[in-house]
This record gives sequence, structure tokens and C-alpha cells, in this order.
Amino acid sequence: ALAAPVVHGWVLLAKASTCDDLGQVQAWAREAHQVAIDAQDRDLELCALSTLGSALTAVGRVQEGAELLDEALAGALGGEVESLDTVVYTGCLLMRSCYRSADFLRVVQWAHALDGFIARYGCPYVHATCRASYGAVLVATGDWVRGEAELLAARELAGAALPAVRAEVSAYLADLRLGQGRVDEARALVAGFEDQPVVLPVLAAVQLAGGDVSVAASTVRRRLAEVRHGQLESARLREVLGEACLSAGDTEAAVSEGRHLAQLGATTGCHLIAARGERLLGRSLLTRAEAGSARRHLEAALGLFVRLELPLEVARTRQLLAEAMRAEEPEVAVAEARAALAVFEDLGAERDADASAAWLRGLGATAGRPGPKRLGVLTARERAVLALIGDGLSNPEIGGRLYISRRTAEHHVASILSKLGLRNRVEAAAYAVRHSAEGAEDR
Repeated sequence: ALAAPVVHGWVLLAKASTCDDLGQVQAWAREAHQVAIDAQDRDLELCALSTLGSALTAVGRVQEGAELLDEALAGALGGEVESLDTVVYTGCLLMRSCYRSADFLRVVQWAHALDGFIARYGCPYVHATCRASYGAVLVATGDWVRGEAELLAARELAGAALPAVRAEVSAYLADLRLGQGRVDEARALVAGFEDQPVVLPVLAAVQLAGGDVSVAASTVRRRLAEVRHGQLESARLREVLGEACLSAGDTEAAVSEGRHLAQLGATTGCHLIAARGERLLGRSLLTRAEAGSARRHLEAALGLFVRLELPLEVARTRQLLAEAMRAEEPEVAVAEARAALAVFEDLGAERDADASAAWLRGLGATAGRPGPKRLGVLTARERAVLALIGDGLSNPEIGGRLYISRRTAEHHVASILSKLGLRNRVEAAAYAVRHSAEGAEDR
């Protein structure tokens, strides 16, 4: 049986997991950590470190929080704990925190470190929020096929869970639907969760996309009044508020929001906040017909989004940059817009793709929308998988041939079908055989 102080420590972490006051979360995590040190309970100690790291990340102290999250998961994977649940807990919080701060390189690094654990015990993302965070990471980094599969699985896991859990899963899925241009579906997903803080940034974005500008601004302002200065959540909220101000014709307010965000990003060292601020500032200056200044800010935002490896945000920023370059360098502007359109189409961001294609047609340029896509859109690994599909191999057989798991093979197949616009394995096999024959003729 656990000693009374240790039980108290776990109760503190349980309370922290459902608390929106990040200052209080930090206090409880520090208290639980001290209890763990005194009781020499390594599981509680690492979980408390992870909770504290997550809270610090959320308030904009990203580097400090990341170091604690790394330490906690390293200890859990290093055999220092008695319970496998500690790996699940620390892995889940690291995944969620990395998504919020757009620290996807850290996710990739830890994903490799977790391979051995997964091979022996199974995937640690067994809880709905963890699975949803993993799906959201995949979506943000451009793997919408796998990301959607993980988000739908998370929705099933959420089932009859607490409203806060179901709200978080729905928010991630609604964000994907918004990116896909399926605004009505996004609205339906967040319906009923309007009182859940985690949903409000996405809800406001949905309201804005639906033309409810004043409602979106009201939603953002209400939440900003409750969010402490510097929290990562405020970046998305303030960008939506700035966009709402632009839609309402209040350019000065939008410029102010952009400058606020850019300064906050510089102060906290958070590239995601800085990128959102620079883009909003560039877009606002573009509305004021200050193309030169707008271009400088948009180029800064583009560099940051590229560094963060966020393809949708990169493409959206390229499209704005094209508009800024339209008068002075029309040929370069068309090239930027075409690059943006290619990404929108590869991702399946239909609303953005339609807008980009219309912008190109307005300049008298061809949109360049492709028909069936060529092999160049596939990664080297996906081309290898496609060749084996052409040979008639099943997913387990492909996994064995390429020394990857059956699940990984399934993910590659799903990605191939999506990227090439194919409906099933039969079409993929025919495509592989046809292109193999074309390659042989070329040789």
C-alpha cells in the first residue's frame, strides 16, 4: 500500500490534471515533487516533473518546460520506475506540450526512443487525449491521412469520458476539418463544448470562417480575459482576433495585435508565437497597402514556419507573400502562389486551394492544378512500398520485406493512396505496374 504522503502527492497531480489555473498547477506539481523526493517514490517524482514541465511550457517558458519533460520521460524509459503507467503519463504530457509549442523535432526524437518500449509493451498513447495529441502532431506536420486516423481513434476512445476530455479530442478534429475547408463539420464537432476552454480558439476560428466576425471577436476577448499573459494559447487567440479585426475593417487594431504577438514571441523565445505575430502584422500592413513592410514581416513568418515544419502555415504564408509581391515582382508572386497551391492540394486543404487557384486566375496565370499525381510526390520509402504493392504483397509481407511493422506499412499505403488520388490497393497496384513499365521503356 502507498504511504499517506505519497497518496497525497498523487491526489495533487490528479487535481492538477483538471485545473485551468496554470499557476496553481505549477504549485501542486512542485508540492507533489517534494513529497516524492521525501518518500523516495520515483514514479511520483517523474510524473510531478512532467506535470510541472507541461505547465511551464503552456505559460510560454518553453525551454525550461521542455527540459523537465525530457528528464521525466528519460527516467521513465530508463528503467527507473516500477509502473509502466509512468511511461504512459510522461510520454503523453510530452506529446501534448510539444504539439502546443510546435516542437515537432522533439516529438520525432522521442518517437524513435519509444520504439523499443512499443515493440515490447505496445503504444503508450492509450488515453484519448494522448492519442489525439499524437494525431494533431501528424496533422500539423502534414501527414493528414494518418493524423485523421489517429484523431478518429481518439474520438472512439473518448466515448463517455469527462466533458473536458471529449472537448479536447473534438477540438483537434475540428481544427483538421477547418484546415480541410469543411467548416460545417468543424462547427458540429465543437457544438455543445462552448464552455470548455480548450475548444475556444478553434471555436473562434470556426466562427470567423463562417462569417460570424463579431461573434468570433467576442469569443476570443472573453477567453483572453481569463488567460494569463504569455500563455501559448493566447497566440492562436490573438491571431484570430487580429483576423477578425481585419474582416471588420479595423486595420489599426489588427496591427496592434500583430505587434503584440511578435514582441511576445521574441520575449519568450517561442518561434510559434513569433511566427503568428509576424504573419498577422504582415497581413495587416498588406491591407494598408504597405507592401514593402508587409513583405518583410511575411518573409520573417515564412522562415519561422519553415523552421517549425508546419506545411499548411508555410503555404498560407506563401500565398500572402505572393500578394505582397504582386505589383513589384509578378512572376515571383505567381511562383509563390503556385508553390502554395501545390501544398494545399497535396494536403487536401480545399478551401485554401480554391482561393489560391482563383488568385492565380485573377492574374491571368494558369492555376496548374494537376490531374493524377506523379511519383515525385512520394517519399523514397513510399515509392518502395508502392513497388511492393505492384508485386502483390500484403501489408504484413511489405513490413517483413522492408523491416517495418505491419502498422507502419498500413500508414505508408494510406499515405500513397491519398497523395496519388487513388481509391484502393487495386488502383495502386495498377499504377505501380504502369509506372514500372514506363520506367523500363525510358531505360
